[in-house]
Amino acid sequence: MRRLRHWGPGLLLLSPSLVLLAVFVYGLIAWTTKVSVSDQHDALGSKGFVGLENYRNLFTNDIQDRFTHSLKNLLVFTVVFLVGAMVFGLIWALILERGVRAEGFFRTIYLFPMAVSFVASGVVWRWLMNPNTGDNAGGINALFGAVGLDFLQNKWWTNPDWGMAAMAMPAIWQLSGYVMALFLAGFRGIPQELREAAAMDGASTYRLYRNVIFPQLTPVALSALIILGHMSMKMFDLIMSVSGPQWLTEVPAVYVWQTLLTSDYAKAAAISIVLLLLVAVVIVPYLIYTNRAEKSS
Repeated sequence: MRRLRHWGPGLLLLSPSLVLLAVFVYGLIAWTTKVSVSDQHDALGSKGFVGLENYRNLFTNDIQDRFTHSLKNLLVFTVVFLVGAMVFGLIWALILERGVRAEGFFRTIYLFPMAVSFVASGVVWRWLMNPNTGDNAGGINALFGAVGLDFLQNKWWTNPDWGMAAMAMPAIWQLSGYVMALFLAGFRGIPQELREAAAMDGASTYRLYRNVIFPQLTPVALSALIILGHMSMKMFDLIMSVSGPQWLTEVPAVYVWQTLLTSDYAKAAAISIVLLLLVAVVIVPYLIYTNRAEKSS
């Protein structure tokens, strides 16, 4: 009874959230898993259990290796997006951390893209990355042509070799400011005593950042990588806004949507579960690391 009196009010307060979480998160995950191991490939319903056949077909019998193609696109997009956002975010944070005039103004400018939806920014970047060149050039290609840099004009996201790398540009623009805010908070959270001690030991500015400040930013960098990686794996609205459902830029999230349009629910569910597992591979180790760090501190 004592334990019930102690934990009862808290559980009662959390019960609505727990019920919603159980039904609309874990319940739907369980339902999706059930559909993914069935033969429900049309709107008529499932006729039975097929085990891992749907998953095996994604990697072996998929038309034109479409699923593996979408995974490769996702890998290229994620790598370019993570590297670009982390590098630009760190550079901007360093500039602000070193002290500039009107810091508040620049901080607002860097953070403003976060307030724009991926759909809105995708529409703008679709025009900026207009693949037309020469006299019909538009967007960035037109700017290159106006300043005499015609050799820089290219096909952007329609280029079959590096189109997904170009597709990451809008995402980098939109979330570099977020990374900047994380790193800037990390810089400002480092005790001044560490800087003063390094200066008294004769450390140069390079040594100060290399051996004292940057190691303190490891948790911040890890958090930024996990958050951005999670977002990139689920990327749908930005890609659809820029290119639409194109083979060149298809990723698993877009493939799920197109599969659902054909009422192939089992295949769509299998793709969703694979995507969930990919996200879990990124998130779960981070949660374990964070939990252990909190216990040891």
